[in-house]
Amino acid sequence: MEEKKTDLNSIIGFFLIFLLILWMMYNNAQEQAKEKELAKTEKVQKNKVTKTVSTPVTVEEETKDSVAVAQQFQSYGAFAYSASLTNAKEQTTVLENDLVSMEISNLGGFVSSQTMKNFTQFKKDSGKNVQLVKDDNASFNLQFKGTDGKLYDTKDLWFVPTLKKDGENQVLIMRLQAGANQFLEYVYTLKPNDYMLDFQIRSQGLEQVFGKTPELIANWDMTTYRNEKSVSYENRYTEIWFEYEKGKTDYVGQGKIKEDAATDVSYIGYKQQFFTSILLTKTPFTKADFVSKNLVQDEEKDTIFTKSFSSKFPLAIANGAVNYQMQWYFGPTDYHLLKDYDKNLEQIVWLGWGIFGWINKYAFVPVFDLLIDFLPYGLSIIILTIIVRIVLSPMTYKSYLSQAKMKVIRPEVQEINEKFSKDPMKRQQETMKLYGKAGVNPMAGCLPAVLQIPVFYALFSFFPAAIALRQQSFLWADDLSSYDTILNLPFYIPFYGNHVSLFPILASIAIFFYMKMTTGDQQMSAPTQEGMPDMGKIMKVMIYISPLMMLFFFNNYSSGLSLYYFVSNAITIGIMLVIKNYIIDQDKIHAQIQENKTKPRKLNRFQQKMQEMMEQAEQAKNQKK
Repeated sequence: MEEKKTDLNSIIGFFLIFLLILWMMYNNAQEQAKEKELAKTEKVQKNKVTKTVSTPVTVEEETKDSVAVAQQFQSYGAFAYSASLTNAKEQTTVLENDLVSMEISNLGGFVSSQTMKNFTQFKKDSGKNVQLVKDDNASFNLQFKGTDGKLYDTKDLWFVPTLKKDGENQVLIMRLQAGANQFLEYVYTLKPNDYMLDFQIRSQGLEQVFGKTPELIANWDMTTYRNEKSVSYENRYTEIWFEYEKGKTDYVGQGKIKEDAATDVSYIGYKQQFFTSILLTKTPFTKADFVSKNLVQDEEKDTIFTKSFSSKFPLAIANGAVNYQMQWYFGPTDYHLLKDYDKNLEQIVWLGWGIFGWINKYAFVPVFDLLIDFLPYGLSIIILTIIVRIVLSPMTYKSYLSQAKMKVIRPEVQEINEKFSKDPMKRQQETMKLYGKAGVNPMAGCLPAVLQIPVFYALFSFFPAAIALRQQSFLWADDLSSYDTILNLPFYIPFYGNHVSLFPILASIAIFFYMKMTTGDQQMSAPTQEGMPDMGKIMKVMIYISPLMMLFFFNNYSSGLSLYYFVSNAITIGIMLVIKNYIIDQDKIHAQIQENKTKPRKLNRFQQKMQEMMEQAEQAKNQKK
């Protein structure tokens, strides 16, 4: 056998493996040492923040820890103590009942998230609830200059939360602490089944921090999320409302940038079409400045936000302390719900000014509430329309009767026009005499139409405010509070939109036939006089312009409103056909007019005054000749 020889390569290999093993053992020992040191550091840091230790420490060690904490949180000035208690880390505390869920952040001590459980976003298939506050769209800040010369903003400071129960109420105390017994605190109280949140701002032991500062400057900012299908329609009813001087209410208004101010302000409301955020105060703010900015630059594009709101007002410091009893409301813009609080909040729900608001409050709102208790919403609108048309039918009858009378005496009026064609004053006198003898009032046909205008405008304000219609479907409309869609267009038509709504089309058709019936008779009964515009031609043009305006104007409006006008005009056409074919007899009217001519007729004051004025004008004309 051949004798084995020592292999040099094998020796070198074993040596390298040995070195590799030594290197791995060394690194492992180093890693274990680092882990132990890190664990020890974390334990010390935890003891610094919580002020609890597992083993006794000396006075010198505790002093060193305090100095380290002070250095770590010194940027928070007088409120470094509060920052140390929270370790300057954000956390939220939840307040919740059957209606709403809120998260209060310890950074700034304000609501960081608010969700309404009974309302979903306009895209119903998304399954997401409406949130008025989320993703830093709102902030509440108190600003003041401390005795150390530092400018403090509470929205950047750390509050220490304490949640407790008071019976069925949830109470959250958020304290911004300068020391164990020195603090500025927000106290939130949420009751069961309520959108209103009690809110108190008070301070204790901060005299040395506030110094001679007479007031805190409060800023409430909010960027409102889009919550409805039609952004243009929603944005039209999104604005700042406020109550001032013991019960007066006003709003900032619409525009790219709108500003306003008021004194003795008792509440501020950031009102959206169907949802509202309100800050109320028991002690009125001496003054408040408001700014509203429109964020919808292009209605052709989808948008997330509608407007940016900002309010600035002072909170007085009395005897070195601040103490304000307030409330927050984050909930629906519901007329009945807001009225139940008995704080004049229902004024935020715009139902129209003057007589239009009265008609809504005392007629349409109660009747509609009664109907929706036992009928579907779309059918309730139709029944409401029928009731309104029945109530107004006497006016419709008088209007059509006046038109019929004017039509009967038209040949005689035409004869007067031809006889006195060169004497306009005499022609007018004779025409008025004919009207007086025949018992015809040319204004009788216009007056009923004028009296119906308040009803028209009242309903125009009623439907955008009716939150009960939100996301209620009827026929092809999936939301009676917004527009209905039967066709989406691949392009945008100015003033019309990128969709086709059917209810406005039906309403426009009904208006066309209604005007065709009424203006046709008016053209026959109202002869054109010399020097006056040809009303017949004007009315012919209006027959086509009015329905077209309706079509464009209502395409982005509430489908419930378009449904009302369609049904209303259809019913009016039916009533007029009944009056024309079964109630009014042209021969009887003609006979009655001829009989009236034979009877002495006493002129009313208006007719007497008109006759005197024309006679005086005739005398002056003769004297001039």
